Amino acid sequence: MSEILEVNAFVEGEVIRIKPFGAIVLLPGGKQGLVHISHISSKYVQNITDFVNIGDTVKVKILSIEAETGKISLSMMAAEPPKPAESEHGAHHRPTFGDQGGSSSFEDKFKDWLKNANERQAGLNKRNKRR
Repeated sequence: MSEILEVNAFVEGEVIRIKPFGAIVLLPGGKQGLVHISHISSKYVQNITDFVNIGDTVKVKILSIEAETGKISLSMMAAEPPKPAESEHGAHHRPTFGDQGGSSSFEDKFKDWLKNANERQAGLNKRNKRR
């Protein structure tokens, strides 16, 4: 049975290739679509294989289908279940700098970001020295 693919539809597909810029997913009916790296997860994605591997079945939302080329743009992030609106502190609680609520505090996230930025800058500086 072949499914008709429509924009905004949620479908399951199999990851058949992984590229630095995203994952190629085989959709029902034999069509292929791309989940761009920015649509893999709501978390920061540095390495796609940290989130999906070839052969994985993934749920995706069809973002667009180009009429001329037939290219299909997909999102795994849009197919994720919505995050709960309320925390244990209530609906209007906003974490502060010292608040350790949740899995990572602001300070932890900032430290991770700063570490990654420094590593990237060191790599760029090293590359520029070679020139």
